[in-house]
Order: sequence, then structure tokens, then C-alpha cells
Amino acid sequence: MNKIYPSAAKALEGVIQDGQLIAVGGFGLCGIPEALIDAVRDAGVKNLTAISNNAGVDDFGLGKLLQTRQIKKMISSYVGENKEFERQYLAGELELEFTPQGTLAEKLRAGGAGIPAFFTKTGVGTVVAEGKELREFDGETYVMERSLVPDVALVKADIADRSGNLRFNLTARNFNPAAAMAGKICIVEVERIVATGELAPDDIHLPGIYVHRIVHNPTPEKRIEKRTTRDRKV
Repeated sequence: MNKIYPSAAKALEGVIQDGQLIAVGGFGLCGIPEALIDAVRDAGVKNLTAISNNAGVDDFGLGKLLQTRQIKKMISSYVGENKEFERQYLAGELELEFTPQGTLAEKLRAGGAGIPAFFTKTGVGTVVAEGKELREFDGETYVMERSLVPDVALVKADIADRSGNLRFNLTARNFNPAAAMAGKICIVEVERIVATGELAPDDIHLPGIYVHRIVHNPTPEKRIEKRTTRDRKV
């Protein structure tokens, strides 16, 4: 099976639709599928619910889909550094399911593992637990969280072989493997493609069974959220 598509737009054809639940890998602006996000914008789909640790910045990452009003709801753990996100949320134009970061990661991991729900102490006694089932284990109260199984997962990796086996670069690994495993369809954007067998088995972070489509983007922009510098002492 050929998993490699000539462009991000082609990889999304027949997959991305209005009203879907999508997961997008990345942490801040690290390890985000830049070309695939642009392709979603250009496809014009709307009423999306996006699962992502955060929502990019105003003119980059998922911030682009907020600018075009294609996202109706965010399931996130961090929403700072995006003024348009703040504006839409405070104006009642954007729904937000605020989720603790570890819980968000586990909701994706559980979805990929076929686990429908789990119990956690995180959020007990706060608004996070409102409306959710509480249960006591060994004298401690836990809140039940449902797993997430997105219709589509958009993922960024460093290297893929032609079978879809993936290797991530350092911290760009972040939410990407969990998102890939949870998605019913996983589309991955990579900087390098190598022949099947070229990656050593111990160097594979995610097996290709989870990957359905691959897009080659050798020159991503890789923005930095905040650049802090100091004068070099002479």
C-alpha cells in the first residue's frame, strides 16, 4: 500500500469534512503539522472540534483556523498567547473544554488503546469535575474521564519510512504519538522519507500500523513562540 501523497491537500482529500473531531499534535509551536494545518484552512471545512494541547498563536498553527472561524470548539489544556482565541471565547463564539494536560494526554492514549474511560484524581473538587461521575477508591475520590477517539489525527514527525514507521525529533514527540494512535485516520507530515527497513527497529517511536497517509514537508518554518536574548559579554 502506498501511503505517500504528493501534497497535504491531496492527503486530506476524502478524509477531512465539516463537523469532525480532529486531533492535532504539537506542544506550543513545537512539533506541529504546519502544512496539514494550512491544507485544512484551504479546504474550507468548518464547525471543527479540535483536540490540541494549545491553539497555536494568532497567525500560526491552529491560530490560522481560529482566524478563519473553522473551529467551533477546542479541547485544550493551555490557551495563552492567542488573542483571537481569547476574544472568541469571551464573546461566546468559541466553545472550550478545558482539560488538565496529563488528563488530555491520557484521554488520547486511552482512545488509542481502546479504553473508553478511566478514573483520575486530577480535577476533583474543581470545575473540571462538574457533571462527571465521581467514585471512591481506597478512601480517595476520583473523577471519571472519557477517552478521545478523533475522526482524524494530524501529526508531525521527523522521519517516516514508506511503511509509515515514524521517528520524532526530541521534544517534537510530545502529543504526536498519542494523537496518531487515537485517530481513526492518521495523516502525518514528515521532513524526511526513507526506505522501509532503513530505520532500526529500536529507533522507531511509532509503528506504521497507525499511519494511513504521509506528506513530505522538508522545510517547515518551525517558529519559536518567544525569543529571549541577551547581549553577549565581550
